[in-house]
Amino acid sequence: MKKLSGKIAVITGGNSGIGLATAKRFVTEGAHVVITGRRKDQLDAAVKEIGDNVTGIQGDVSNLKDLDRLFSEVKRQHGRIDVLFANAGIGELAPLGSITEEHFDKTFRINVKGLLFTIQKALPLIPDGGSIIMNASIASSKGLEGFGVYSATKAAVRSFARSWTADLKSRKIRVNAISPGPIDTPIFGQMGLTADQVQQFKGNIVTSVPLGRMGSPDEIAKAVLFLASDDSSYITGIELFVDGGMAQI
Repeated sequence: MKKLSGKIAVITGGNSGIGLATAKRFVTEGAHVVITGRRKDQLDAAVKEIGDNVTGIQGDVSNLKDLDRLFSEVKRQHGRIDVLFANAGIGELAPLGSITEEHFDKTFRINVKGLLFTIQKALPLIPDGGSIIMNASIASSKGLEGFGVYSATKAAVRSFARSWTADLKSRKIRVNAISPGPIDTPIFGQMGLTADQVQQFKGNIVTSVPLGRMGSPDEIAKAVLFLASDDSSYITGIELFVDGGMAQI
């Protein structure tokens, strides 16, 4: 039997990278998946790439009206959410001394406010025993140059997993955070770096990974599937590192 047979899953930021890879995994394992994304062209392309059992709903997680519209449509079409993967987020380079108010507000608005209200607004649709997975990062555990604000947002995500596990214990809803290491996704092209700088950054960071390479989005998707399924039925409140060992030594 497939691991998510008959389940309804929602994945924010499901139009590329880790979100898209996870949506594919979930569909393969029997779920109907609703994905979101800010860019309609990318969202439409992702829906086409995934194929069957997927719905795309355009929206920005930091816009509460967009979230209301998302969950209203999920309720209308499916009536519930068995698995929620709060994945949408951004990461932009800004060393101390060059951090702007705009950078701070944008990063916290999407990575913290957006994630918080995604989960809070989804709660009425999540049945007892459901699974919530949040995309954190090893950046919350490592001191990565230039990523102070981003790292702080991901530390907040890790803290949410602990607090919300306690808040939702009476409903047996499992809340877990997954912390990827360096993963080869389009986010590297959104950090404000040139193509040469991106390649240099990737090369430098791999030297800190014991396995000697970057991870793939599908390697994260497999771990998210584990946390979404009954394979992890006695796991809640954790931070699962999928990082090639980078944050472990």
